[in-house]
Amino acid sequence: MRYLVCLFLLTMSCWPTASPQSTRKIRELEKQQTELRRQITESETLLTSTKKDVKSQLSNLALLSGQIEERKKYLTTVERDVRTVQAEIVRVEKELSRLQKELAEARKKYDKSVNYMYRNRSIQEKLMFIFSAETLGQMYRRMRYVRQYADYQQRQGRQVEKKQVEVKEKKEQLTASRQAKENLVNEAQTAARKLEEQEKEKKEVLASLRKKQKGIQNELNRQRRTADQLNKEIDRLIAIEIEKARKRAEEERKRKEAEARRAAEAAKAAEAERLAKSAKPSGKTESTRTETREAERATATRKPASVPKMEAYKTDAEDRRLSSVFENNKGQLPIPITGPYVIVGHYGQYQVAGLKHVRLDNKGVDIKGKSGAMARCIFDGEVSAIFQYNGLSNVIVRHGSYISVYCNLSHVQIRKGSLLKARDVIGSVHTDVEGNTVLHFQLRKETAKLNPELWLRK
Repeated sequence: MRYLVCLFLLTMSCWPTASPQSTRKIRELEKQQTELRRQITESETLLTSTKKDVKSQLSNLALLSGQIEERKKYLTTVERDVRTVQAEIVRVEKELSRLQKELAEARKKYDKSVNYMYRNRSIQEKLMFIFSAETLGQMYRRMRYVRQYADYQQRQGRQVEKKQVEVKEKKEQLTASRQAKENLVNEAQTAARKLEEQEKEKKEVLASLRKKQKGIQNELNRQRRTADQLNKEIDRLIAIEIEKARKRAEEERKRKEAEARRAAEAAKAAEAERLAKSAKPSGKTESTRTETREAERATATRKPASVPKMEAYKTDAEDRRLSSVFENNKGQLPIPITGPYVIVGHYGQYQVAGLKHVRLDNKGVDIKGKSGAMARCIFDGEVSAIFQYNGLSNVIVRHGSYISVYCNLSHVQIRKGSLLKARDVIGSVHTDVEGNTVLHFQLRKETAKLNPELWLRK
């Protein structure tokens, strides 16, 4: 009997307990869904133009294409979350089934112990059991057995209560998971209907534009000429900034070499002084004087070991530090515009879906915002240039070897040399007569052009 009691207690202590926060994953998914839904809802406030000219319709097409891309990503995320929640439901159901079996087993054993105690409930029976022992040692063991069995029965009762609480919590988690899945499915259906509406609207815009192929080419050629001139000015200013960085690096290299030479000369002087002190002032033998002269010649011809060979580099120490921190934030940099936004122009060369012979080449990204939106700095840096083009302001900010460019600003509230922090406001994004508020944003590493979408937080 004592062996069975010990075995049961060991079994009970090894039972796994339910996770107290098994719904944390669902709460995280709900938080992500709320943020994505907010971005989608805000982007829908960026109205399309009602004008039917080519420029306005191309802007509408870009906006609709950006919103459709966001909607598709959102729908993909929701479908993925539905699968995640379904897997969570399966896991919770298995845990609930296990806990229910453990509860039934605990109740069975508890009932058995209660029945045993009921059959031997009287004090007289317990005393008879104790005092009927043949030896004093046996009597002590029986007393200890009675006490341990009573404790064991209490622990059984507590285990049953604990399992009941765990079963109740697991049922609540299962209910919450099923409700979360139902909400996600409804959200996916709503997103799919909205996507169909946007796809239909996009087809209507495309149908209208296909009739204006000549006007499209003229408008794109105009935009391309404007972009080429702007990029030439950006390239020129960035080349100037890179040359400044090269000169700073060269000055740092020369300074370090000078410091190394001074250190070598100091070491040489110290060695000569040590040799002079070690030589006696008078009574030198010829051999001693010869040894001293040889040591001095060796010291004079010795190569300064402390002068390192300096490798050529393009940036100074501070630039390298800032560049390293910038690189570590790839994919986490803030969107360079405040308020709701949609990316309406992607980086690189690409064909416009639905329009033949319409190919775009973008050196950065175009981000459409709401009227009154502000351009903001993506990372700590220094304003290296502010220049005007077509009556609008453009700002270049250096982040070590990396350079960010903010174009199409109607007003700036910083100046050349200003030190900026991440999310500091640079200026107001221009809104044209059609109501389009578009920030053109570029990212470079020295002269190399980078895809900003890979660096910005989605």
